[in-house]
Amino acid sequence: MMKKDITNIDPALSHMHDFSKVTYNTAGKLNQMREEVIFNDGAFSAKLKALIAALWGVSTKCEPCFKFYIQKAKKLGITEKELGEILAIASVMGGCVGEMWALKAYKAYKDADTSDNQQCCDD
Repeated sequence: MMKKDITNIDPALSHMHDFSKVTYNTAGKLNQMREEVIFNDGAFSAKLKALIAALWGVSTKCEPCFKFYIQKAKKLGITEKELGEILAIASVMGGCVGEMWALKAYKAYKDADTSDNQQCCDD
């Protein structure tokens, strides 16, 4: 089960439970990998890795992805200044298009409610 309703990220996520059933729980397995690889400190902090994942989402223009990772990064304590530096990279590397997607990511940061314990996939 999803820990929280996260259809505010994308309405398609309301189908994650059923999707997971018909896809051999790939969503849950991906979530387990995310938790192990991204949301744990290692050589890099979990906060930095969440920002990197958000940058990847911006660069691939996956709005649900960058919204999710920005929300997680915010819970991990990113500052607006830290996010700004990451989004500056997206803007510089992506030009006008990158800037627009970085702006959308910034909006996701401003809109994020850090009191929710959201998870994107069923376990």
